[in-house]
Amino acid sequence: MTRPVWAVVPAAGRGRRFGGDVPKQYLQVHGQPLLAFALDALLAEPRIAGAIVAIGAEDAWWPGWTARAGKPVLTCTGGAERADSVLAALDALEAQGHGSALVAVHDAARPNLDAADISRLLDAALADDAGAILAAPVRDTLKRGEHGRIAATQPREALWRAFTPQAFPLPALRAALARCRELGVLPTDEAMAMELAGIRPRLVEGREDNLKVTTQADLALVEFLLARRGASA
Repeated sequence: MTRPVWAVVPAAGRGRRFGGDVPKQYLQVHGQPLLAFALDALLAEPRIAGAIVAIGAEDAWWPGWTARAGKPVLTCTGGAERADSVLAALDALEAQGHGSALVAVHDAARPNLDAADISRLLDAALADDAGAILAAPVRDTLKRGEHGRIAATQPREALWRAFTPQAFPLPALRAALARCRELGVLPTDEAMAMELAGIRPRLVEGREDNLKVTTQADLALVEFLLARRGASA
């Protein structure tokens, strides 16, 4: 039997680096919050059965969606850190009877996800218990800095930039995140938690315009990319 797939979207963060009164996942682009674009891209993939969004305990911006694209949208209360929100979402999915699912964890403020990328990611993750992530090889020359000056040029040949979604079997990811919590380690993404558990996820090369909105400049670029995608559609 094919493993069911659910999307997990941690959206309890405030986006401190971006600034402003509105969390960046709720910033409006072309009449919709960034989160809507992220969810719709995920739910357009036929193998994804639904999504669960981890929101803040006092989230005043959540639109109250229970479905999008004809698929269920669940919510749970997230935590102070991304890993806490993802773990809460996994616990909620397990309580709903989806404990054997493959989960595709995606950033709430990463709205320009390509359909072909997520399809290839799921192909890889469903074929490998180690899971898989979207990523892109580093192409720029990398400099290590010290006190505002170049200290060294770093080799880039084996380096990749990690994107989302990142897809793993729910039981393995839940165990890896729980172990990080026990050890007091704060993983910056799901793959890091899996790596610390001795697992080596697969790298699936994805489009470099799968941008995460972190700055005002990112928002302007994403607005342009989404407009171009809409025009193409």
